[in-house]
Amino acid sequence: QVQLVESGGGLVQPGGSLRPSCVASGFSIMTKDMGWYRQILGKERELVAAIRSGGETHYADSVKGRFIISRDNAKNTLYLQMNGLKPEDTAVYYCALTYYSGSPHLPYLPTGYWGQGTQVTVSS
Repeated sequence: QVQLVESGGGLVQPGGSLRPSCVASGFSIMTKDMGWYRQILGKERELVAAIRSGGETHYADSVKGRFIISRDNAKNTLYLQMNGLKPEDTAVYYCALTYYSGSPHLPYLPTGYWGQGTQVTVSS
């Protein structure tokens, strides 16, 4: 019954914006650490952004200053505001329940609870 459902991806031109969302059910995200990951074609899945239950956020260097992760606890929904999109941002984006380890090298780890993914394509 734990479920994560992403939506809001699509085709956008370079420099454009998208705001995918992730609706959680079966648990409350308010008390959890959550993350957005992406998988670029031919590459391994990578962490894009994460937010701790207390509100602290973390971003990959490649998206820092362009993406913003947030949550709406009342709606049990996670968001990823993506601005200034680049062709290299093209990927399937996934939300996930994560675990904050506190490690300086791997502070966030996926728990195995993933959404189905939403495709983001940045192209002219």
